[in-house]
Order: sequence, then structure tokens, then C-alpha cells
Amino acid sequence: MFYILVALVSFLMVYAIVPPLRKAALNFGMVDRPNQRKVHKEPIPLMGGIAIYVGCMAAMLLFMGTTPLTVSIAAGGSMLVAVGLLDDAAKSRGKDFPVWPRVIIYLAVASVPVWQHIRIAGITIPFDVGYSSFPGWFSWLTTMLWVFALINMINFIDGIDGLAAGVSMLSAITMVIISLMKGQTESAVLAVIVAGISAGFLLHNFHPATIFMGDAGATFLGYTLAVIAVDGTFKKVTAITLLVPLLALGLPILDTVYVMLRRLLSGKGLHRADKLHTHHVLMKWGLSQVQAVSFLYMISALFALLSIILLLVIG
Repeated sequence: MFYILVALVSFLMVYAIVPPLRKAALNFGMVDRPNQRKVHKEPIPLMGGIAIYVGCMAAMLLFMGTTPLTVSIAAGGSMLVAVGLLDDAAKSRGKDFPVWPRVIIYLAVASVPVWQHIRIAGITIPFDVGYSSFPGWFSWLTTMLWVFALINMINFIDGIDGLAAGVSMLSAITMVIISLMKGQTESAVLAVIVAGISAGFLLHNFHPATIFMGDAGATFLGYTLAVIAVDGTFKKVTAITLLVPLLALGLPILDTVYVMLRRLLSGKGLHRADKLHTHHVLMKWGLSQVQAVSFLYMISALFALLSIILLLVIG
């Protein structure tokens, strides 16, 4: 009952915050304007990330209080939302925000959980070999690489209506189940919050979207999911159950690997926006936005189911 209450409050807060934010975005000209790479044909308000951020912060304050996990999300998430809004503001003026300042900030944010002792500390080797603790530098490196990657991966898939919000919701629900199975109740509560805020936003963001989450919302969701995975599923990880969080977040990981390989083979810069993502390919094949998103939801749900089955079988 507690988890249902958390999900419902998180959902309602974001759902209620979006309409006034949409009006404010239109008044300020904070909109994503269509171009050759974009799927939408009309300017769409870009301030949805604020609703996601405010909803998460308020729900954490109400239901979780101050802990290393919530401090990590508040500190790192605030930095990401700030730089994301600057990026979104630049886009609304038809300009590109510089890449390297973003990379530096993302790396700084990726270190925040480690300072709060939320990190990938080691791995249990099967066949009674025992537990192998990572050296401090390697623990830092693996945790930061994971968080940095997820910050970008959720942002990468935010290319058509409802995709990033829906996939984040499905991944968060998976994290709830996995965290509870592993006895990580705090991570489970945060994952419920993420599922709730994603669902609340999705009702405004599903095709035809009336608002976008922008870089501010996508990077915040990616960061939060990454930290939940470290805190709730990477703890006491074994060589085999390492696959569990990778499968739970399988769609954004797979899409990013696919796009990066395509960009490398074509000689394009890895940071250059293009139409190589899976959702773009599906639409080139003739699927509508709703059909493409529905298909990718199904793939994401399949990955989620596989991760839970894996944990049940060998966890």
C-alpha cells in the first residue's frame, strides 16, 4: 500500500505541474523548433524536465528524507537540470550548446554517488571462488562510467513522442521488483518515484506530445536510473547477475551501442545528432510514431522480464 501511495503522489504532482509549465514555456519561447532531423512539425514546449525534477525532489522529501541516496540524486540531478535547461534554451534559439562543458559537468555529476559511498565495490566470482573487492580507483572508474553512460543513453532515445518517458517508467518498475527481491527497500522507493513521475509526464508526452522533457528531463532520468541500479542491483553483484541491470536498461544501452557503431563506421563524430537511432529506422520502414514507440515498449518490457527471470533463476 505504501508503494502505491508513493507512485500515486509522484504521478499526480508531475501530471498537475506540466500544464502551467507548458504555458510558461510558450510565453518564454522555450520551444523545440522543427528541423530536418526532428520528427515533429510544430514547435513544442521544452520545459517538461522541470516537472520531472520538481516531482522527484518533492516525493523524495515526503517519503524518503535525507539519505546518501537522496543527497546523490538532489546534488547531481540539480546540476544536470541546470545545464540541461541551458542546453534547451540554446536549442530554442536555434543554437547548439557546446559539447565539452556538458561532458565535464556530466563527469562531475557521475562522481557524486561515489562521494556518498554509492558505488560498484566488487564482484562475487561463482563456483565458490569468493568475493573480489575492486581497488578504490577501479570502483570509482566503473561507477562513474556507468552513471555517465546512462545520463547520455536516456537522452539519446528521447527522439520521438513518449519513448524516453515510457522506457524510463518500464525500467523503473523493473528496478522496483529487482530492488525488493534483493532487499534494497530504499532503492525500491526511489524507483517507485521515478515510475510515478515518468507515468505522469507520459500522459502529456505521448503522441501527439504537448510538451517535451528536453535534455534537462532526459539526463535527470538517466542519472537517477543509473544511481538506483548501482544502489539496488549492483550491490553484492555476481559475475552472472551483472547482467540483471544491463537487461533492465537494455533498450537504451542497445540503441546507444548500435548508434555509436554506425557513427564510427560512417566516420561521423560520436556526439553529432543524426537519424540513426532505432526509432528513426523503424519510422523509415513505415511505422508511425505510435507504432514505433509501442514496438520499442514491447522490446523494453521483454528485456525487463528477462532481467527478472535471470535474478529468479540464479540470484
